Amino acid sequence: MLKLPSRFRRLDEILADLPVDEPMLLTELDGYLTAVVVCPAPMAPALWLPPIWGGAYGETPPFDDPIDATLFGDMVVARQSEIERDFARGRPKPIYDVERNGDIVWEDWIGGFAMAMDLAPEGWASSDEAVADAFVQMRTLIDVAFDRSDLTSAEINAVSDEAPVMLARLLMTLYGGRARPEAASAPGKIGRNDPCSCGSGKKHKRCCGAS
Repeated sequence: MLKLPSRFRRLDEILADLPVDEPMLLTELDGYLTAVVVCPAPMAPALWLPPIWGGAYGETPPFDDPIDATLFGDMVVARQSEIERDFARGRPKPIYDVERNGDIVWEDWIGGFAMAMDLAPEGWASSDEAVADAFVQMRTLIDVAFDRSDLTSAEINAVSDEAPVMLARLLMTLYGGRARPEAASAPGKIGRNDPCSCGSGKKHKRCCGAS
């Protein structure tokens, strides 16, 4: 793995110390949180947070001290928010492990992404053709990573070589297709005889509307 900021190293240490049989790697958590961010349908924290520590829906982190549980939850949510900011800027920065020869180990990252996808399979349906196609391609990458692809060996090697570049493109497409809250309607025009919106109690025509 590349040299990471101290906050990521600390998060990696906490993940490794969680009392579960197979705790998430930091890169898996990053893929997992990325799926939460780009899912076309919003995912509730009560759904996606507990699986990080092997818990059930709504369950709190397994720490003896409630303060430690809160800090860990805050660290996870902070990384999720950072991922969302990076997407909003058009510059996603996934945390991949990197081998000594420089090869990116994207398979663990997308394993975490797949875990989050499986939490709410229905949330990935989209009427947007580009988003639906990106979802299919993500599934192809997941199948390659889990050695269950029907592609030929040559095709699998080609996909593996291009996976980091493909992921950057596909993730931006998915992010662009997320459901967004409807914009609030613009306030209606204030009539000259209506109360002024400044709260003075005067009619609009004799207050702010007089200028």
